[in-house]
Amino acid sequence: MGVPEEGGRDLISTDPLAPGSVYTAAVDDQGKVGLYRLEVGTSPGTGKLRVAGGIDSGMKEAIQRAFAYIQGHKANMGIAQALDTTDFHVEAIDLLVNRVACDAGVALVVAIYLAIKKHPALPALLILGDLSIQGNIKAVRSLAEPLRISMDNGARRALIPIENKRHFLDVSADIMERVDPIFYGDPLTAAMKALGMN
Repeated sequence: MGVPEEGGRDLISTDPLAPGSVYTAAVDDQGKVGLYRLEVGTSPGTGKLRVAGGIDSGMKEAIQRAFAYIQGHKANMGIAQALDTTDFHVEAIDLLVNRVACDAGVALVVAIYLAIKKHPALPALLILGDLSIQGNIKAVRSLAEPLRISMDNGARRALIPIENKRHFLDVSADIMERVDPIFYGDPLTAAMKALGMN
C-alpha cells in the first residue's frame, strides 16, 4: 500500500479554481511536505479577516502577517477601496491530511488579491514563500520536496521566491520538465504573475 506522500492523486486541479482559491505548500525540518488549498471568500463588510477553525497557530500567524501587509500596502496594490468594504473569510484545506505547518503568507496575499479582482489564478499553480512582518519575502527551506509532491499531485507551474533560485540546482530534471518555475521578488509581483500578467 502506498503512503499518501507518494501522491499521484491529482489533488491540484488543472482547471482554474474560483477567484480567491490557491494552492500552497511548505516543507518542515524533517523534509515532510504540507500541501494546502487556501480559499478566501468575500462578503460586504469593513475589511475584517476571519480565519476558519482548525488552522494551526503557525499558519494563522502567517495569514495574519500577510493580511497586515495587505492593509499597509492596499493603496499601491490598487485595492484600497475594495479592501475597506469587504470582509474576508479564510479556510485552509489540508490536502495530504498530514498536518505539516505551512507559512502561507504569499499565497494569502495572492488569494485576497484574486478574490478582490474576481479573477482566478493560473490553473495548476502552486505558490511558495512567506512574508516577514516588514513584508520581506521569506524563502522556502527547500524546493525539491514541495515541487516533487505538488508535481505528483497535478501542479504544472510554481510561483517561487527569487531567493530560492539557487536551490533550483537541487531540483531534478523531471520536475523542471513538468513544473514551470515563475520567480517573484515581492507579493504584488507574485499576485500579478498568478493572474498570468508579467
